[in-house]
Amino acid sequence: MINIKENERLSVLNHSCAHLLAQAVKHLYPQAMFWVGPVIEEGFYYDIDLGDSVITDDDLEKIEREMKKIAKDGKRIVRHELSKEEAFKQFQNDPYKLDLISRMDENSTVISCYTQGDFTDLCRGPHVESVKELKHFKLLKTSGAYWKGNANNKMLQRIYGVCFETAEDLEAHLQELEEAKMRDHRKLGKELELFMSDDLVGRGLPMFLPKGYIVWQELENYIRDKERKLGYLHVMTPCVGNVELYKTSGHWEHYQENMFPAMEVDGESFVLRPMNCPHHMMIYANKLHSYKDLPIRIGEIAHDFRYEASGALKGIERGRHFCQNDAHLFVTKEQIKEEFKNVVDLIFDVYKDFHITNYRCVLSLRDPQDKTKYHPDDEMWDRAENELREVLNDLGIEYTEEIGEAAFYGPKLDVNVKPAVGNEYTLSTCQLDFCLPAKFDLKYVDSDGSKKTPVVLHRAILGSLDRFMAYIIEETKGVFPLWLAPVQLNILPVNNEYHLEYAKEIESWLQEENIRVSLDDREEKVGYRMRESVLQKIPYTLILGQKEVDNHTISYRKYGTEETITLSKEEFLSHIKEEIQHKM
Repeated sequence: MINIKENERLSVLNHSCAHLLAQAVKHLYPQAMFWVGPVIEEGFYYDIDLGDSVITDDDLEKIEREMKKIAKDGKRIVRHELSKEEAFKQFQNDPYKLDLISRMDENSTVISCYTQGDFTDLCRGPHVESVKELKHFKLLKTSGAYWKGNANNKMLQRIYGVCFETAEDLEAHLQELEEAKMRDHRKLGKELELFMSDDLVGRGLPMFLPKGYIVWQELENYIRDKERKLGYLHVMTPCVGNVELYKTSGHWEHYQENMFPAMEVDGESFVLRPMNCPHHMMIYANKLHSYKDLPIRIGEIAHDFRYEASGALKGIERGRHFCQNDAHLFVTKEQIKEEFKNVVDLIFDVYKDFHITNYRCVLSLRDPQDKTKYHPDDEMWDRAENELREVLNDLGIEYTEEIGEAAFYGPKLDVNVKPAVGNEYTLSTCQLDFCLPAKFDLKYVDSDGSKKTPVVLHRAILGSLDRFMAYIIEETKGVFPLWLAPVQLNILPVNNEYHLEYAKEIESWLQEENIRVSLDDREEKVGYRMRESVLQKIPYTLILGQKEVDNHTISYRKYGTEETITLSKEEFLSHIKEEIQHKM
């Protein structure tokens, strides 16, 4: 889906269309006052104070008609420049514009506004020449938005829209939006009974329902099994830590704004942990290590908490609680390349199992000009960045470099996926760290008897299990592969009076084979129950009637097909076990 904010022409079109929306709303609701109307990735919005009036989604068509009427009139959009004093006078009856003007740079002598017909709005611009260029737009939805994003302020009404050059481009975009809506993991999570949230528990704190937790556990078992075979040692550490722990690591200085507030208990300050590296550093420091012990690979499926802005929360893709597939590899300098290669191999091995092909590798570096975000040690940063760049080049990994995306303690490789809908985001990461081992004074005894500081690789393969699950839901539209599906088989006896006993026999037999199976013995027609099975996106639906009872066979229909296939019990079990084993 195109990022409108990054396309210069579309950005101007959409910003101009936000003014067209405001003008139409002013015609229909003369009391309306306007806060801001920026361009966003998906189009534009405008925040509006309508007094006691309320605009619902049903009112958008009426506003669109007025917008089309204004556009057809074809008024030019004219830029004016005002002094701050003139701006205060022109907008003297609009508290929202007065607030904007008052917060403008005192050194700014010129303030711009734009007029189109009977409507003038404060704005930096630029805009199109005339409203007649704004022909192909669509208002998408309404929502509430606090003034300045502060819950203590008045709730304004926000109207979202989008504008394109041609009707064809608009229609294509609307189809993409519809596809995105159908794939949205929040919608599918509710329909498939995977997870839920409730404000009484807290925003950004999703809860996994039985079916969703099965998927979560399968992901956990999958990655933990792979890590065990590669020599990882799994641990469990607490979800809170003493503030002093995070002061030692540097998180308290560089990451505090993303952490929950400290809790005072028995004269000590504790905080919900945002990440696991400080705990793992302490586990390493628990005893003295020899160079023969390294590499030491400490892994954990760890519960973490970050104070995400409410506007950034998105189901299980971005929450305030999540579980990381985290690990820290303590290595000698000579082991960096080999261990880094092993991490990269693991990432791409996992991607192969999940059929992930649309991704790119990014070398995330610090911004040398940012003296606040990053640990202040130029020599350390130069060494770490050059080391990681050299490793990537030696391994032949294609990558791009992005300034300002490093962790505060070191550079990293990010593997960004491009999902079926929406913008790319990071799933997997591997960070090179010379900083934290030194901060925690970690040591190992080298071959010559001297004590040296190990290097640490921070790595996450699935990233957070929550986000990875959201990604899989949206990629598959909720049609999980057989091995991952919460319910793998659904059994439908054609007639309970004659076929239920055989259905229960098959159910017990499959359960003994560790197959996740459900039995739908409701007194409903088999066609109705079949449709329900399809709506729940269950991979296999078994239809058991008299023929199956007499012949001790199984007839099934695979999700997405209309063909019914009959096999012996043994053939059927062999078929599905092979599909599970090979993650087909």
